[in-house]
Amino acid sequence: MTRLAGSTGLRIALGLSLTALASASHADTLAEALMRAYRTNPTLESARAQQRALDENVPIARAAGLPSVTSEASYTEFVERSVNQFTAPRRAIAARANLGVPIYSGGAVKNQIKAAKLRVEAGQAELRSTESELFSQIVAAYMDVIQNQAIVGLNRSNVSALGTNLEATSDRFQFGDLTRTDVAQSESRLALARGDLRTAEANLAAARERYIELVGTAPEDLQPPPPLPNLPATPQEAVALAIENNPDIIAAHERAKAAERDIDVAGAERLPTVSLFGSGSYNNYLDTLGGPISNTLAQTDRSAQVGAQLSLPIFQGGRPAAQRRQAQAQAAAALETEIAIERNVIAQVRSAYTSYIAANELIALNQTAVDAAALSLEGVRAENTVGNRTILDILDAEQEFLQAQVQLVIARRNAYVAGFTLLAAMGRAEARDLNLDGGVLYDPEVNYRRVRGKFFDFDDDPEPVATSTRTVETPVQSGDISPADAPPSLIDRSKLLPGEMAP
Repeated sequence: MTRLAGSTGLRIALGLSLTALASASHADTLAEALMRAYRTNPTLESARAQQRALDENVPIARAAGLPSVTSEASYTEFVERSVNQFTAPRRAIAARANLGVPIYSGGAVKNQIKAAKLRVEAGQAELRSTESELFSQIVAAYMDVIQNQAIVGLNRSNVSALGTNLEATSDRFQFGDLTRTDVAQSESRLALARGDLRTAEANLAAARERYIELVGTAPEDLQPPPPLPNLPATPQEAVALAIENNPDIIAAHERAKAAERDIDVAGAERLPTVSLFGSGSYNNYLDTLGGPISNTLAQTDRSAQVGAQLSLPIFQGGRPAAQRRQAQAQAAAALETEIAIERNVIAQVRSAYTSYIAANELIALNQTAVDAAALSLEGVRAENTVGNRTILDILDAEQEFLQAQVQLVIARRNAYVAGFTLLAAMGRAEARDLNLDGGVLYDPEVNYRRVRGKFFDFDDDPEPVATSTRTVETPVQSGDISPADAPPSLIDRSKLLPGEMAP
């Protein structure tokens, strides 16, 4: 099997082979598109916000093990008093404060905190997966625009060539060298070619709109992408790297460990709890207590209590056992899900590796087909001039040449996308792996460290605002291409001499 690593020339050739698909003028690059989406894509920004929300589960879980203080105050007007209560107050002010200090909770708080931390780690891995998936979509969209620009150019060149053929055929028909059938065949092929051109232009417009959806701006003279880095030598190596680095596998593993902690949390429901408590109260009757003898009574009073409380569950109707069994079943499901995700990743890696190898082989085969079709076309044209070939033979050769060029363009696109998909499956297609130049990268650990120890009840964050860009102001995309978009290989094929090949 063809090796990927250890063959730098293959990786460079992949990148260079795409130079025939894009303009050499100053334009957007793949790195710029990825970084722009990294900064402004709403899907990624939403995932980051969801991760920040997940971070808060750690201080929420920790709060259950910290002291709590509550207070209350009241003002009361006794608008109707019993006739037998001569000393009842007319009004009163009361205040009360309570302090609770948990000492032991059966391990529930400790395991809730550990489970929350594990889920934070799982969420961070899922955020990596979201980023990697987004980058894969952008690479595919980027290459789709380049591919469809090339296909539009090829079909436009084909329409031009068939138009030249029709003119020549019509002229020869006027001189009696050809029949009306020859002209009709040329007209039919030209009409079909114009239809194919319109289809290609529609596909290009759709590819550009997809690019805008992901990147946030319209594509402008996209440059050839760089060679793909760090591709594995064998599928076994790719699988090994994926099992170690794939974020979906990491997330599933952390969720499985968190589910095991949930078992201990559920089991704590049947264990004793110990806490300390204290309370104090203050009452002021505003000199209305006692009625006629109010001057003989104290108009304020205070009280305070402290103590310890032990709570020992005796019977709860089987609820704790059911909760623990439920947690055990959920942990078993998490373990099985981890294996299922691992299987899926292995299949993705092997499939992407095979697709990459096949696509590179197809590039070579399609290049051979393009070269042969170009020679065949010119040979058929030359033979037609001496009467050995018909107009239909020329039209068929034109179609074969077009199809070979289109397949070559598609193979180049598929090779790059398959290679990047392979990197993504191995957990090596994120901003930190691609050396994107755009400032400091987003680190979810920064927010987690910021909030994990917070305990003040009024320590809020600023009001949320959207940071991603909208695309409503971007222009509607068309399927037209400018000279800058047209690949240099799209030359006028009607001017090829026998023996020449399209570059």
